[in-house]
Formats: sequence, structure tokens, C-alpha cells
Amino acid sequence: MRRIIGTRRLLLGATAVALLPGRADAQAEWPARTIRMVVPFGAGTSTDIMTRLVSPQMSRGLGQPVVVENRAGAGGVVGSDAVAKSAPDGYTLCMGSIASHSVNMSLMPSIPYDVLRDFTPISLVTMAPNLLVVNPSVPARTLPEFLAWARTQRGVSYASAGNGTSSHLAGELLKLRSGAPLEHVPYRSGAQAVTDVIAGNVPMTIYQVTAVLPFVRDGTLRALAATSAKRLEWTPHVPTAMEQGVEDFDVSAWHGLFAPAGLPGPVRDRIFAALQAALASPEVRPRLVEQGLEPVGLPPDDFVPFLRADIAKWAEVVRISGARAD
Repeated sequence: MRRIIGTRRLLLGATAVALLPGRADAQAEWPARTIRMVVPFGAGTSTDIMTRLVSPQMSRGLGQPVVVENRAGAGGVVGSDAVAKSAPDGYTLCMGSIASHSVNMSLMPSIPYDVLRDFTPISLVTMAPNLLVVNPSVPARTLPEFLAWARTQRGVSYASAGNGTSSHLAGELLKLRSGAPLEHVPYRSGAQAVTDVIAGNVPMTIYQVTAVLPFVRDGTLRALAATSAKRLEWTPHVPTAMEQGVEDFDVSAWHGLFAPAGLPGPVRDRIFAALQAALASPEVRPRLVEQGLEPVGLPPDDFVPFLRADIAKWAEVVRISGARAD
């Protein structure tokens, strides 16, 4: 098996070099130098943490350093745009997210790139599932009970990490799918939103499982639903929103690996193979799960239709809700 894999890598590398633009030495194998992985968000964000867990293992698989570079700004647009305008030679990649490579397409009318036109999608790397949680004073122990209670109140507020964030649009999608009168209260961060729900100032929020799980366990928050397509391994006792009657409600955040448009197929395949091996490695997989991330490693041909569907879903939510970024 090792010999077969090794032979496949050599063949892919040789083919990739022949296809790479602007290379004087057609005999040299790709990669021949350091690969730059741009994270279009700041240090310490979930995208940054995940990328720094995966990149060392990818370096081992590719035989060259994979260096992480943070280029934050405009909700992920600055760094993503820089990658979109880079040479498609496999040496500049982008670890994007649901914000930078899906929601922003409809949320920002003047975004300088088109995700499906200006990038080569390589893989859906991880999913970042959320929990819908409420303050324990809320008289509901299931999502249908919460939605019924919200209707009797003629409007119930929900907290988010800010205008245009996934937690904001998750609430808007719940409002759209259920018809419940939910009112958005934006905060400067997810931590502030969670803190105010714990304090009882706002009844509900939808946020990352690892951020709210300690409070669910100690009883300061009550989990009513997982907002993913299936129950979460961290909270298997909590049913999904769809199990509880809210149709077409999968609002997990995600991270994906991209290169500039025009990346040669063999190079793309080598990058994907290195990523897939990293996600499966015992050094990486358990640590991702500890961060509340589900390793996926979806191949390029499956990632493209996922992107199309996700971009269309959030475009509908943005259009109906009128959501705008700060």
C-alpha cells in the first residue's frame, strides 16, 4: 500500500509541474518551496486555531513548510481577496469559512471576488456545529415549546455575535423557517452574547457548541436543539431542530480550503490528499474534536455543489431578513 501511495504521489507531482504556469524548470517537482496558508481572520479565532492544528501535518505530507499567515479585515474579505488575486501555482492557499466564502457573497454588495469564479475549492475541512441555548428561566424544555412561548410573548429577543455573523443569520433562518417572532440583538462578540443570555438579559442564542457546553453542563444554560443535520457527539441527548419539526434547518458553520482559480488539477489533488491525511491523523483529529470541530475532508468534486447550495441558502436569508454587515 505504501509503495502504491508513493508511486501515485510521484506521478501527481510530475504531472503538476508540467502544468504549472511560469515554471522554468519543468523537471522540478511541486512543491519546491514553502506554501503560504492565509487565514483571513485574526489570531485565536476558530479558523486560525484549526489551521494551525492541520498545517504541520500537511507540511509532513507535502515535504515543504506550510506557513500560516493571518490577514484579517472586513469579515474575511481582505485576506480572501489577496489569495484570489495570487498566482494559481499551489503556493498560496486560503482557509476560508462560512463567512468569507458563503455568507459575504450576499451580505456585502461590493465584495471584490466571486467564490465560485475566483477560487479553486479544494475541500470542506471541518464543520463547526452550534447549539440553540436559552436561559433556564425560559419556560421551555424543547424547541417547539420555546417557539410557542415566543408567539405568546409577541416577540422574543435572541443574541448574536454581531450583524452578519453566522449566529445572527442562524436566528434569522429559524425565524424564517418557523414563523416565530424573533428579534435580533447584536453584540460585539459571541462571548458577550453568551454572557448576557446567562445573565437573563436576552432569552436565547445560537452559538458554537464548545463555547456554550460548559454552561449547559453546569445548568446556567439550557440546550434546546442542535442546529446541525444530525445530533452532536458532545450532546447526544439534545435533538436537532429538524427532529423537532423545523424543516431544512442546518446552520453549522464550516471551514474550507481554497486556492486561486486555475490551480492545476494534479496540484489540487496533492493538496487534498495531504489535508485528508492530516485530518485523519491521531495528532490532529482528537484535537479538532476538542475544539468543537467535526473533521470532514470533503473532496473537491463534492465541495463545489456544497458551496453552491450554501451560498444560495444564505442569500435567501439575507434577502428576506434584510441583514447587513456592520
